[in-house]
Amino acid sequence: MYPAETRDEVARLLEEECGHNIPPSRPDEDEFALERLRFAALKVSNGDVDVLKKAIDLAKQDFRELLGAAGFAWSTTAHKKWLPTGMGPQPEGWWTRRRKKLFLSQY
Repeated sequence: MYPAETRDEVARLLEEECGHNIPPSRPDEDEFALERLRFAALKVSNGDVDVLKKAIDLAKQDFRELLGAAGFAWSTTAHKKWLPTGMGPQPEGWWTRRRKKLFLSQY
């Protein structure tokens, strides 16, 4: 989803800013416990680093809002079915665009 020149920054943001520092995560959780939240941030960002930062900020306020914006709030396994289809922005349905607009409009 991200060009090569931004991948290091994206990885750093996900690892340092979208992990154990977001409640209700626990320091003893393994990295797989955080993948749902990180996938949500990636999905909502749609290949845009600035939107990724906003998504992470949203998670810091209330992680459930980010999960809702990504469509992962009502299932603990929905993130496993989501796969980006290559580089750059991903196709989004009207429902996804609507949720993103609703949840990210405050940031």
